[in-house]
Amino acid sequence: MASSSRSGVEFRDFFPSMVEKLGAEGFVDELCNGFRLLMDSEKRVITFESLKKNSAAVLGLKGMGDEELMCMMKEGDLDGDGSLNEMEFCVLMFRLSPDLMKGSRMWLEEVMKNKMF
Repeated sequence: MASSSRSGVEFRDFFPSMVEKLGAEGFVDELCNGFRLLMDSEKRVITFESLKKNSAAVLGLKGMGDEELMCMMKEGDLDGDGSLNEMEFCVLMFRLSPDLMKGSRMWLEEVMKNKMF
């Protein structure tokens, strides 16, 4: 399992082993569950405030400071609205995992195949 560092934040990359165990579709479902844990339930997006409030519940984010959380938000905010929608969150999680990026095309094809049939 690889360790990755972005913006000074170190985390252990468990995503590839999760994909192996759950399959691509199960892993995407787990990412969506993670999004729901972190999102603002009224706005239906992850805001800095909801990330800060709910990050203690998510193993990989415990103990992160405001600056680290803000860097994560900025890196994932593709449309510049100051929050993360579900797609932005999933893209960010893939980008933070070098091993997932390597296998992402294969996993995406597996998910699409399962969704279409």
